[in-house]
Amino acid sequence: MTMRSIALDTLPDDRVYKILCSLVIPRPIALVSSLNAEGVVNAAPFSFFNVFSEAPPLVVLGLQHKPDHSAKDTTRNIQASGEFVVNLVDEALAEAMNVCATDFPADMSELDAAGLTTAASTRIAPPRIAEAPAALECRREVALSFGPQRELLIGRVLHVHVREAVMNERFDVDIEAYRPVGRLYGNLYTRQRDVFAMVRPTFKDPRNG
Repeated sequence: MTMRSIALDTLPDDRVYKILCSLVIPRPIALVSSLNAEGVVNAAPFSFFNVFSEAPPLVVLGLQHKPDHSAKDTTRNIQASGEFVVNLVDEALAEAMNVCATDFPADMSELDAAGLTTAASTRIAPPRIAEAPAALECRREVALSFGPQRELLIGRVLHVHVREAVMNERFDVDIEAYRPVGRLYGNLYTRQRDVFAMVRPTFKDPRNG
């Protein structure tokens, strides 16, 4: 089988972005809500996102700066307050999430344009998005800068909100009730409906008979 061999350090950033985002799929989407000093709620989607650890409970976000290297609204808000909410995206929220990707001015809330509403968080100031199937209240743990364009943010999850239809009292998730959306590349997304199970095997040493 013939493989294509690509040295990323020989390519411009936009080609590297295309290669990585096209291959590392699907990616979960964090619709991050944050609060600026004037009380305006900002909401922006990120697919450079995942859960990182359970002890402590951590999530990671890849934050991108503007072409002039200045911080975008989400980054600036988290730098100031240290608080944010990761709102998970389901099929019903997908269109509104896409509206939130618009480059609105800092004094305009994406939630208003997307027709979304807020609900109070329990332990932090930024509100969660009421229409989200689940929301993670987070506080900044550490931020690492990797050049003028990218910042890696690690957040500690303090509190979780989830629809009862999605997660029961035993913390089991009903994937049909959840219906999360995954990010592919370009303008492509994916539904998570074709689900299969595999039981993880247990190692048995044949030398022990």
